[in-house]
Amino acid sequence: MNAFIEKKVTYKALVIGVSAGGLKAMCSILPLLPADFPVSVIIVQHRKHMAGDYLVEYLAERCQLAVRLALPGQPIAPSVIYIAPSGYHLLVERNATFSLSIDARVNYSIPAIDVLFESAAICYQQQLIGLILTGANHDGSLGLKTIQQYQGLTLVQSPESAEYPEMPAAAIATAKVDHILPLPEIARFLIQLLMEGDDG
Repeated sequence: MNAFIEKKVTYKALVIGVSAGGLKAMCSILPLLPADFPVSVIIVQHRKHMAGDYLVEYLAERCQLAVRLALPGQPIAPSVIYIAPSGYHLLVERNATFSLSIDARVNYSIPAIDVLFESAAICYQQQLIGLILTGANHDGSLGLKTIQQYQGLTLVQSPESAEYPEMPAAAIATAKVDHILPLPEIARFLIQLLMEGDDG
């Protein structure tokens, strides 16, 4: 419905929040993104603090995009997937670099999706896309609402296509979501939005 308006926006970053069932969901999207995918992809995946950063290696083996652990002070580059480290909140600073925080858990989670989404919304404003995937809690709902308030684009995996529908359902109930998409359609939507909609 808003396709023509969306195509005129130059998006700079895509933030993704995912929890339970997330590995399967991410592997349905991220490997399909081409190496010249033009925005930064920044992900908070809820996982145990002691889980290590196997997620970076696991996704790097499967993705065409570079996959890196988000580090403090690191400039955020396009065509890279950044993974929030376990045990820290990940924030985007106003100068488009990362910072980490050991503040209290938010929605019982560290890293928390809301923390990333809210800080990214302040930095990128209307040039940000927020995406909520499968999960069993409410983290990300308020962050997605903040993205919407800054006129960014909001996307949610359809609850019926989610392994754990609670997090997508909470986001839909909280924010005025622009698009609710079945999992198999998300990668194609992003590619069309960001790479095929620039013909004037």
